Amino acid sequence: MRLILILTLSVLTACQSIAPPPVSGRIRDLHTGQVVTPQALVERLATASRVVVGEKHDNRDHHALQLWLLQALAERRAQGSLLLEMLTPQQQPRIAAVRQLSTLPKDLPGALDWSPGWDWSLYGPVIEFVLTQPYPLLAANLDAAEIQRFYRQAPGLSGVRTNATVVKGELLGQIRESHCGLLPESQMPAMLAVQQQRDRRMAERLLDAPTPALLFAGAWHGRKDVGVPLHALDLGASEAPIVLMLAEEGSDVTSTMADYVWYTPATPPQDYCAQMREHTKG
Repeated sequence: MRLILILTLSVLTACQSIAPPPVSGRIRDLHTGQVVTPQALVERLATASRVVVGEKHDNRDHHALQLWLLQALAERRAQGSLLLEMLTPQQQPRIAAVRQLSTLPKDLPGALDWSPGWDWSLYGPVIEFVLTQPYPLLAANLDAAEIQRFYRQAPGLSGVRTNATVVKGELLGQIRESHCGLLPESQMPAMLAVQQQRDRRMAERLLDAPTPALLFAGAWHGRKDVGVPLHALDLGASEAPIVLMLAEEGSDVTSTMADYVWYTPATPPQDYCAQMREHTKG
């Protein structure tokens, strides 16, 4: 009886040690439909060997929650690795060089050759935190030269899941929408090939990474029905990674896409299509 009491108190103390998340919102288990507390989510994710966290790239709340998740999970078990879609293999030696320094350089983006396409003010806090931790920060994306090569002629993908017509059709629809219908149809097969080669690389890196491993990537890369988890299964993984999707209120996220969804307040819509059309005119 005394042992049970001690264990119970230990669990309660552990739960209380997690700081509250920095963002309001609601979490739902998509398999049961039940609402989950942030503390309960952390407890569940802490038992998984691989977790994919899908984000909306320009949502500041999502990046704040990613940092919170890293810190909260570290209270439960030692982290094995963090992988980022935003990093390429060419940057891996730079990451290693920064880790050899006694303090982080003042110009950390420059030291890492950080791509200006990714807003450093959003990604910087996570990277600065991880570079002070004992576990590795790993590149998960393709290099620019690889993307160009795959765009010209992509090798075939192994696996029945990722080659399914419904999967490719869903991705083609997303590519059209994200480019506001401005891409010529002749470019669509190449764009699809690059998208799937990115997903395949992220899956390969995730399966090779020290566990427990976390991958932070865009929502479409993270989706169970078309993205990295599907590729992991085609690569021979015994089970798909657990997927936590960070999404804005009003988004439609189902159990086919993710295991959990964390809804954050909606942000003002941006008319990216108008910007793209103006850029195309120029």
